[in-house]
Amino acid sequence: MTNLEGRTVSVRVPTTSANLGPGFDTLGIALAFYDDLEVTATKPGTISIEVHGEGEGQVPLDASHLVVRAILETFKRAGQPAPGLALKATNRIPHGRGMGSSGAAVVSGIMAAKGLLDGIATISDKTMLDIATEFENHPDNVAPALFGGLSIAWEDENGPHTKKLSVHRGVSPLVLVSSTKMSTALARSLQPESVPHADAVFNVSRSALLVAAMVQSPELLFAATEDRLHQKYRATAMPETEALIRTLRAEGHAAVVSGAGPSVLVLASDPAQRLRAKELAEKTHPQWLPLLLAVDNKGATISIHQK
Repeated sequence: MTNLEGRTVSVRVPTTSANLGPGFDTLGIALAFYDDLEVTATKPGTISIEVHGEGEGQVPLDASHLVVRAILETFKRAGQPAPGLALKATNRIPHGRGMGSSGAAVVSGIMAAKGLLDGIATISDKTMLDIATEFENHPDNVAPALFGGLSIAWEDENGPHTKKLSVHRGVSPLVLVSSTKMSTALARSLQPESVPHADAVFNVSRSALLVAAMVQSPELLFAATEDRLHQKYRATAMPETEALIRTLRAEGHAAVVSGAGPSVLVLASDPAQRLRAKELAEKTHPQWLPLLLAVDNKGATISIHQK
């Protein structure tokens, strides 16, 4: 048995935005806004957790903590006995705002375990995606958090898969962060079991167009972000979100619900258009916090500190 006590790893995980309008449970993007985590292996059976920033004083500080659960599951998958853990989390990704905070927590735990097991056991990309998807139920947030860029995610009898694409350099994301929270479970509960055939065809066409717009033709982003599959059904639970999106789209901005909401993602075709969208939002809906973010192409990163 390898003694891991004293081994320390640092992990940085980007925020994500899923769906991007029509790509429900399929498309996601990593953005340059990060949670940081430091984990030190300690005496087996011991756990200590420090949380700074988002979730401080709210999340559990024991083995039920999402990061700890992800670390322990990854050790289990690797067939390795888990050490004790000392965690220091610096959280910047807002919780309950549709920016992938729970997915980031899961990914940070998986990556921390991978770092602690460096030289002892190999954790493949597929294994990491499998574990993360089991925690989150859908791969659309965890795939870009793990690997960066634009992610197309799907599942089959062999579990989840993802294809990473590089985003066109003109694409300029703006996130407008809501001051209120939204439960992902509540948002999903508002979805109907079936949708009209015409709406399904509409979304298939827009999803295909969105991939082209993101990687090659950002001038098509406004048309490509139209959706009839999920946003209109969730609008009753997020009236302020719907109002902001209507305001932005009325002026030609490609605004969508970020993940399950209530935050709003604007996919501008260039930095100047993004600035106009920001100014419009600040003028009409000043209570929303604007974040001008780059696309993150690396995904989660690990630094290993030797004993």
